[in-house]
Amino acid sequence: MADPEAVPDAITSQLAEVAAEAIAAWGPIASIGIGIPGLYDPAAGTVRFLPNVPGPWPGHPLAPRVAAATGLPAFLINDARAFGLAELRLGAGRGASSMVGLTLGTGVGGVLAVGGRVYQGHDGTGGELGHQTIDPDGPVCGCGNPGCLEAFARADAIAAACGTETAEEGIARARAGDPRALAGIERVGRYLGIGIANAVVVITPDRVVIGGGISAAADLLFPHIWAELRRRVTITSIDAVELVTAELGTLAGAIGAAVHGAERAAEQATDGTATGTAVHRAGASEAAGSNPARRSPP
Repeated sequence: MADPEAVPDAITSQLAEVAAEAIAAWGPIASIGIGIPGLYDPAAGTVRFLPNVPGPWPGHPLAPRVAAATGLPAFLINDARAFGLAELRLGAGRGASSMVGLTLGTGVGGVLAVGGRVYQGHDGTGGELGHQTIDPDGPVCGCGNPGCLEAFARADAIAAACGTETAEEGIARARAGDPRALAGIERVGRYLGIGIANAVVVITPDRVVIGGGISAAADLLFPHIWAELRRRVTITSIDAVELVTAELGTLAGAIGAAVHGAERAAEQATDGTATGTAVHRAGASEAAGSNPARRSPP
């Protein structure tokens, strides 16, 4: 097993190698974006906290080291925000002025977009919808707060609600009509609906995009989500809100990181500043298409 103390340097070196390979194969490259599953300092390009990756990460200069190794500007973005940016620019959120996004998997990632831009807040944590409090007396989340949406809707919570070993098994049993699994899916859909309803009331989005591995169960979850939206959103009409599944699949985070790197580099070129891995190829064109899973209120 690798020494946890060596993990940050090893991962940083691997990212720099991947970037160098991409530059050689696909150049010219204008910028680098790095999606990370945790918290970071957007100004310094350093890591603050990675809950699921071993090693002494706080303060690790991830973006500066990749930038120094490649000679290109490099920038960090949270992986959920990267997912949202990709879907907003190139996927299921395309054309929306305002958007709410959730990634459902090991955890529950979130993203908010307002005025056609992903909102990140002053420290990159804006849009953490998975860590809104749904039940103040609920189970303790991995972040330390009791009753977060993530504590009810992450993969292991779905498995527990369905009485199965894995979320995938729970979804399969629900499709087969197993009563306990169906009840578990209904419970998860209810909590997701409450969390989404909170976001709808706050920003009245044009579109809500659901991604991540659990989004494969959208046909089972969406009816329960809609039921909560109809029950809880009373100050604005939900008729104009679309609930859709993501289009870009497992590549969304990498695509969004690349887009973030390109947009931040362009901003710096405009305002004259400089600093921080998917890799952006200069001149890449945007994808087009429609989302067959798009759904307005039933």
